[in-house]
Amino acid sequence: MTDAPPAAPTRHRTEAELHAHLPELLAAPTDVGTVELVVRRPAIGEREVLEVGELDPAVGLVGDTWSQRSSKRTADGSPHPDMQLNVMGARIVGLVAADPQRRALAGDQLYLDLDLSHANLPAGTRLLFGDDPEAPASVIEVTEQPHTGCAKFVERFGADAMRFVNGEVGRPLRLRGLNARVVQAGPVRAGDRVTVRRPADEPGAGG
Repeated sequence: MTDAPPAAPTRHRTEAELHAHLPELLAAPTDVGTVELVVRRPAIGEREVLEVGELDPAVGLVGDTWSQRSSKRTADGSPHPDMQLNVMGARIVGLVAADPQRRALAGDQLYLDLDLSHANLPAGTRLLFGDDPEAPASVIEVTEQPHTGCAKFVERFGADAMRFVNGEVGRPLRLRGLNARVVQAGPVRAGDRVTVRRPADEPGAGG
């Protein structure tokens, strides 16, 4: 999708309207989810919705501009290695976007039907894509870097949406999303199964 996105709705959802949908957001799956959308940013302000994306530990999502974007969180302004991928919940982006065709405007690369909360996906958690978690097609790892959005999010979805996703309720749930890095190269596509493997689930974890 590199053409012009649908026009903005006549009004954005209010914070109260978004709160009313909280039960739906809280019902997102915790251990096995689904990839709903894969989006590449080939240039500033452009979006391509992909049938299949290729993940790579060196560049993130192949063809995306992460590797060309400077970061305020690195000493030299280079792209932050723990911010290769922005991941957002499919349920919340569907709410704030109103029109499904506007979901990609959030600016994230992966949109998952999965509980992205800090409690469910602590830093170090790995997300395995594909039907067989013992032989996943690709793997990413949740990092500690916060993902809080920017002025463009307010412009596209409204100030109430920003307050909701970054407020007392939204921030612990990571409603604005999370940052991740690629640890195993391979494909990812809409409809893929996402299996959660937390640090405590790894072989040899614990005492």
